[in-house]
Order: sequence, then C-alpha cells, then structure tokens
Amino acid sequence: QVPLVESGGGLVQTGGSLTLSCAVSGRILSSNVIGWFRQAPGKEREFVASIRFNAGRTYYADSVKGRFTISRDRAKNAVILQMNSLKREDTAVYYCNAVPAGYWGKGTLVTVSS
Repeated sequence: QVPLVESGGGLVQTGGSLTLSCAVSGRILSSNVIGWFRQAPGKEREFVASIRFNAGRTYYADSVKGRFTISRDRAKNAVILQMNSLKREDTAVYYCNAVPAGYWGKGTLVTVSS
C-alpha cells in the first residue's frame, strides 16, 4: 500500500476554495505527524500545515493561518486541507508528508488564477 496519496488539486479563481485530501496508510497514521507542504515554481518547498492525527493538534504557517484548515477523517484514514480565500501566491504543488517515517506523496497541483 502506498503510504501517502494526495488528491483534490485543480484550478480555482482568486478568492475561491479548494479541498485537498491525503489518504494515509493505516500503519503510519497513529505514529506520525501528517503535514502538508507546497512548492511553487522556482521556489523551495515550504511548510503549510500539520496535524498529530490521534491528538488532533494542528500547526500552521503564518501565510495560511485563518485561511487554511487541516483536519482528520478517521473513517477514511485521511488528512484534509481545506483552503479558503485562495491567493495567486498559493499556486504550487502540494505534498503530503509523514514525520518521522519520512514518506512523501507525489503531490497535487493547485493553480489559483486571477
């Protein structure tokens, strides 16, 4: 089973919303912090948000606080990233990550157009 699989990317207009999902293998879900990172063209990969799945504690980058929400879907073994009030600078490939296991998903592209 692939440890992490992202879905939900796409094209959205400025101010719009998009929901990303990271399906997480059950064998790593309870012992890892699951996070979202993103990489814009020509830029380094940066932290977006993360969640300790069992405890539910969440962490956010300052750039997305108040606009993005990370949550867990226990029934689906998934971590959800709800993105609202999207800006052009949110355009990037979004990756799911598990720490300390060190797994990365293949990413899903989010494009925000004006």
